[in-house]
Amino acid sequence: MNGAESLVRTLVDSGVDVCFTNPGTSEMHFVAALDKVEGMRAILALFEGVVTGAADGYGRMAEKPAATLLHLGPGLANGLANLHNARRADTPLVNIVGDHATYHAQYDAPLASDLKGFASPVSGWYHSSPSPKTAAADGARAVQAAMSAPGQIATLVLPADTAWLEAEGPSPALDIVGPAAVEGAAVDRIAALLKNGKKTAILIRGAALKEDGLLAAGRIASKTGARIMCDTFTARIQRGAGRVMVDRLPYFSEQIEEDLAGTEQLILVGAKPPVSFFAYPGKASWMTPEGCEINVLAHPHEDGTGALEALAEAVGAPAEPINVAKLELPDLPTGKLDSFTAGQVVAHYLPEGAIVSDEAATSGIGPAIYTATAVPHDHLSLTGGAIGQGLPVATGAAVACPDRKVVCLHGDGGAMYTLQSLWTQAREKLDVTTVIFANRSYAILNVELMRVGAENPGPKALSMLDLHNPELDWVQLGQGMGVNSMRAETAEEFAEQFAACMREKGPHLIEAVI
Repeated sequence: MNGAESLVRTLVDSGVDVCFTNPGTSEMHFVAALDKVEGMRAILALFEGVVTGAADGYGRMAEKPAATLLHLGPGLANGLANLHNARRADTPLVNIVGDHATYHAQYDAPLASDLKGFASPVSGWYHSSPSPKTAAADGARAVQAAMSAPGQIATLVLPADTAWLEAEGPSPALDIVGPAAVEGAAVDRIAALLKNGKKTAILIRGAALKEDGLLAAGRIASKTGARIMCDTFTARIQRGAGRVMVDRLPYFSEQIEEDLAGTEQLILVGAKPPVSFFAYPGKASWMTPEGCEINVLAHPHEDGTGALEALAEAVGAPAEPINVAKLELPDLPTGKLDSFTAGQVVAHYLPEGAIVSDEAATSGIGPAIYTATAVPHDHLSLTGGAIGQGLPVATGAAVACPDRKVVCLHGDGGAMYTLQSLWTQAREKLDVTTVIFANRSYAILNVELMRVGAENPGPKALSMLDLHNPELDWVQLGQGMGVNSMRAETAEEFAEQFAACMREKGPHLIEAVI
């Protein structure tokens, strides 16, 4: 048994049974080990940004890590943008990055690079395995690190000779460090604050945005009048009928200021105080109102759901929460197709238990409004702001949850970053329906151009944000990747096509021309 095989066996024994990969020469012994070890599903992607983004989507939904297999520093670098998003999502993820043989490093071969320099900014844990005798134990430690609450990226570098030399065998799985319990004193302190009559907002992030945490938060709101909120972009939130609705922080800084105006107490549950997404001339960056007191109920590594449930009991909250969404499906629209009529269609036909991977950007407002009262579903956002996440996250979510329909809502500009995801969806026969909102523009950047004070943009500047000349043909792009693809130009066409996609399994793409 060589080092690569001992590592793969250890990963499988530790619960890591999916590997998204785009390997090269230095990873060939790991690739060969995939045939020798039962239990590891290997999924090929044609670009490393798809590999890392799919591992992110998988981890968010499976609540355990997938492995990636990346080729040296350049392969890792190609995947960094979606590792950045995964880091912001607190996704458990194990990176396996191949490297030159240890004795070859001295020659500075063309693919040699500063692997630690690439990996460290996105990794909560990093290690290079120096020997086949330690590769298995290092793999077990990587899984343990990735699963440490609230979840993080663990990067393990596997030099080629570590992979091919003789090893002693796999290592046993290590105990997982779950979220820490919040002390009763912290719960009592926040309970006392909620009784002082001040205008209060509770900002929630992480696992507490699932049904149980939302239920407890809704009970607290019912008793105390506190406002329940979440970040603008959330790794995963459970929405729809029967679930407590949460106020999402707006995107633009002045909107956040207006939204939080008058708030006297801000209570954080796994969240950080809100800040502006970007700096703008003459606008604030720190979004907590002046004089507002910030208090922490649960830190990110702590059990936010348990803390909210304990807080509900401490304040004597009723059993029934407030702000529970009632099932209200919009009527099917006719005529013009835009983000709002498209949103009505999506909400009308969305199946129960669906997973929505949302990188619709400016086109996401309509779907967000109408799906709030649709059937229960999970919603995954662009957590780190690095575009090109939506398609691969949808891919990974579909691998994690093969019995659930995945709907990817995506802007056309961002989708071009990782359109190779469609090929993987076709190859793996994943049940993903992708809606491309084709406005032929980086529309959000047209807004940002004005907001940052870049006055009187000329034709060169505007052309940098325009996707005409030539126009992207998403039907041909999708079909070229093996995905059944179609185009809708009216609300009626979109409704007919989306309904059919919800009835049929497998990958589909709709280009919604808006």
